[in-house]
Amino acid sequence: QVHLVETGGGSVQAGGSLRLSCAASGRTYITGWFRQVQAKEREFVAAITWNDGDTYYSDSVKGRFTISRDNAKNTVTLQMNSLKPEDTAVYYCAADPGIITPQKMAISYEGGSYRPYDWGQGTQVTVSS
Repeated sequence: QVHLVETGGGSVQAGGSLRLSCAASGRTYITGWFRQVQAKEREFVAAITWNDGDTYYSDSVKGRFTISRDNAKNTVTLQMNSLKPEDTAVYYCAADPGIITPQKMAISYEGGSYRPYDWGQGTQVTVSS
């Protein structure tokens, strides 16, 4: 089991930027970001594999968010630009030691057939209009 700690949440006005970081206590195969608005289902945002840096994004954030990893620091970063009020949510980092592509992670999670093995505690992102 890998311990994940998210940092970098906060409040920003629409059009602004925030950077989230996820520090992992160990190495996993893939790390993803998910978000949840109160009373709604948690949704996939982006994911990246550690070995080759393969990435995948949800349609709602594509072109605005960038996920990257720092192998030396065991950290995954989510750079969020052009933020919108609808991006307001609690953002969770999740990781899995199993071999799965970022696209498969997204599709399988949204389809209800997959759930990452490890989760962080979440960090709040609030975007005001």
